[in-house]
Amino acid sequence: MIETKAQLELASARIAALKDEIGRVIVGQQTVVEQLLWCLLAGGHALLEGIPGLGKTMLVRTVADTVALQFSRIQFTPDLMPSDITGTTLIDFGAQGTTSHRFQPGPIFGNLVLADEINRATPKTQSALLEAMQEGTVTAGGESHQLPKPFFVLATQNPIEQEGTYPLPEAQLDRFLLKIGVEYPSRAELKQIVQRTTSLEQPKASVMMTAAELMELQLAAKQMLVAEDILDLAVKVVMMSHPGESDAPDEIKRYVRFGAGPRALQAIISVSKVRALTSGRLHVSWNDICQTALPVLRHRIVLSYEAQAMGLSSDRMTEAILQKVEAER
Repeated sequence: MIETKAQLELASARIAALKDEIGRVIVGQQTVVEQLLWCLLAGGHALLEGIPGLGKTMLVRTVADTVALQFSRIQFTPDLMPSDITGTTLIDFGAQGTTSHRFQPGPIFGNLVLADEINRATPKTQSALLEAMQEGTVTAGGESHQLPKPFFVLATQNPIEQEGTYPLPEAQLDRFLLKIGVEYPSRAELKQIVQRTTSLEQPKASVMMTAAELMELQLAAKQMLVAEDILDLAVKVVMMSHPGESDAPDEIKRYVRFGAGPRALQAIISVSKVRALTSGRLHVSWNDICQTALPVLRHRIVLSYEAQAMGLSSDRMTEAILQKVEAER
């Protein structure tokens, strides 16, 4: 719990040290690492989108190593069944014909679960994650099983390959706290990646904190203060994403079919509190709202067919909202 300035500075320093340790293994991608840590400290799930080969799997595994979390990977394929994720009830045959039932946990029972290429599985299998992501439980054989804490789902998807994929429904997308875009590295970063990965000795991340210490930081983030005027601005940002709002930007009215729901506001405030903690501040600022709005709203604003045909993005819609709110402050 944060009670003094020294405790706030210590918490901020621990998060910075964690980020630096991840940087010893992962070249570049500073924004991705930062947003991924926001997600973990806010206790949410993240969807990472990027072309193959950008190190998404290595990044998630490295985060698990630095925080001493139990790592579990699920490779999503079209023939993957829900029970392959959640687990199944087995029948044990004993002596004299007696039988007993035993639940065999699936790979979802981990602290940090990587759902690799999640959009390759059928909607039925994708929905198996919904209960786990929202409730932290798995139901099998009529019984509910509690997942370990902390529990995070970090899913990846390939934006350029559409054959054999099943787009995630909006209801499931809304369960992800953030959607993080993984960009292609620069020339210098690409050179450094090759030098690291083709040498005899490859860097390995050290444990920087335990799962219990991570949960302490999650509680500390919840203590950060949000002034009434800052909360009003965050509400305004979310409401302006709806084309039916009278004060919505013209681009929203023309190119957006559906705006963000209540979870978007919860996400903006939760992640902004984490950003305030990492910056060594006790209060959320307007800049925190601006920085967190993009990854929060990226997958929650549904564009019209006209906007998609024109190649417009939800990020552009969010930037239009932020510019209008800024102008009206």
